[in-house]
Amino acid sequence: MLPWSAEPAGRLDHHVVESDLLRGNPLGDPHERPLVVYVPPGYDDSPGRRSSSVYVLLGYTGHVGMWFNRMPFRQPYPELADAMFAAGDAPPAIVVYVDAWTALGGSQYLDSPATGRYHSYLRDEIVPFVDGRYRTLADRDHRAVTGKSSGGYGAMVTAMLAPDVFGALATHAGDALFEVSHRPRFPALARRLRDMYDGSYDKFLADFRGRLAGTKEGDLELLEMYAYAAAYSDDGIVRLPFDDVGAVVPEVWERWLALDPVVMAGEPRHAEALRSMRAIWVDAGSRDEYHLDFAAVAFRRALEAAGVPGERVHFELFEAGHGGIEYRYPLALAWLSHRLA
Repeated sequence: MLPWSAEPAGRLDHHVVESDLLRGNPLGDPHERPLVVYVPPGYDDSPGRRSSSVYVLLGYTGHVGMWFNRMPFRQPYPELADAMFAAGDAPPAIVVYVDAWTALGGSQYLDSPATGRYHSYLRDEIVPFVDGRYRTLADRDHRAVTGKSSGGYGAMVTAMLAPDVFGALATHAGDALFEVSHRPRFPALARRLRDMYDGSYDKFLADFRGRLAGTKEGDLELLEMYAYAAAYSDDGIVRLPFDDVGAVVPEVWERWLALDPVVMAGEPRHAEALRSMRAIWVDAGSRDEYHLDFAAVAFRRALEAAGVPGERVHFELFEAGHGGIEYRYPLALAWLSHRLA
């Protein structure tokens, strides 16, 4: 496989969106955000044709420019998606690559007083921006949200929180089942925080921001946990879900669990939202390092308990870990495109 890009059969448009909702956010992050919109082959030649749309969310530390990173012998997702549409393997769809990066590495695509209004930004600004400039089928029954890892989390919660906007979802190794995927990491993080920073996140953040990121052991693990704590905050104060000996802080942990997709799916209004989905794709690698394969199984069971018809759900565990699974995304994209068209 050639190590450089080829001319796409479709077209990638690069935009900058000025967000009123992100202006003045608590982290001081830019309110002007990049947005990449892909239109499939033949879009410009068929002015009367409208297409479904699929919104793609990145995982933790992801920003929209990373979609174009190239690994040896692998193609990035935008090229894989383009090749799929060019081959006629799915009905044409408009693919929207969303940026919701923060100074902490991610937002979980939630409205949080500690990070900013990233759920509302996607729902109320990005979707109307795309519908106003492209020939979309501007209806929830023809619009999906997808993502991997934290992006998969974003896809699950966005579909539950905004079923009037999104009518389908795909989650690849999405964050869920927090008791299994997050809680076991607390003691190791508490120990690292104690041994390297006297138990102080303020000391860690001051050190992290004063040097090149990733140059000390545990940098991203500590920052990631803090980013989640910020995203799940309900009052703007970042509280850790564990104490100095790695034990759970119940009142904080309950807030996290309330935002666990597996738990959310059991609530009547979210269960109703999931039942309204036209299509739900759930997959994960069977040896996921964060045990998100178990999370995928638990979310599928939650869908069943919520009464989502089995024919609307695609579930699969495949041989892989957490990384290097970009080849799975076009499979879900094709499956969703058929059901949204």
